[in-house]
Parts: sequence; structure tokens; C-alpha cells
Amino acid sequence: MRSTSEISAETDAVEKVLDEIKTIAIVGISRNRHKDSNFVGRYLQNAGYKIIPVNPGADEILGEKAYADLSSIPEKVDVVDIFIKPEDVPQIVDQALEINPVAIWLQLGTGEHPEEMKKAKQAGVMMLQNRCIKVDHQFLIRNRKKN
Repeated sequence: MRSTSEISAETDAVEKVLDEIKTIAIVGISRNRHKDSNFVGRYLQNAGYKIIPVNPGADEILGEKAYADLSSIPEKVDVVDIFIKPEDVPQIVDQALEINPVAIWLQLGTGEHPEEMKKAKQAGVMMLQNRCIKVDHQFLIRNRKKN
């Protein structure tokens, strides 16, 4: 069980990342506007971030060119936001570490991955699990930026 100070430090780090990033690759984003991944992508676009869809079955999602995998993206990615089955997470984390993002975000429902957390830490990449980037933005950034 994590201490209150550990959780507080992580939340402060999340707020800093959300303030500084510009580009978010969303792995596993759906073309279906009723799926959580699509809704989160739309929310992030509306919040001013550039989203890069990563879905091998799509050419375009939310008006943005979609890529088959992270290594195909021709520009710098600040955050890799992951919406995939828990058993596929290790492979995607390895791909994410190859493009050296500021952070890797494992959405709710992607499971616990202590080995991947260790890999990311060793690579100097922040990794979050069981957190929703949309929820964090709503609570930490959205209302503050209106002031």
C-alpha cells in the first residue's frame, strides 16, 4: 500500500506532465465514438493536445492520421496513453520506451505491471498505471486553466 506522500508526489508529477506536454499517442484508440478510448481522445483534443491515434485497423481517427504502431509515428511523442488488453501491455511498453516519451500512461483496466514499471523507471520515463489521463486532466488542469 502506498503512503499519502507517495500518492501526493505522483499527483504533483502528473500535474506537471499535463502542463508541459503537447502530443499524446493513444494506443488502442477505437474508431467507435462510444468507446472510452475515443471519448478520451476527443476530450484531449478539445483540451488542446495533439493526439496521434495508434490503431493498425484505421487510416484516420478523430480527424488525425492513424499509425499501425508507435515506431511509425514521424514526430516526437510526449505521452503514450495505452488502451489495450493487459496481456499486450508489456510489448507496447517496450515499443513506447524505444521512442522515449516523457510518460507512459496505462489506462484503467490495463492491469498492474510491476516489471514494466521497473523498465520505465530504469529508462528515466515516468509510467503511471490505473489512472485515466482524462480524469487527471479534469481534476488537476481543466478548471485551473480557466482562471
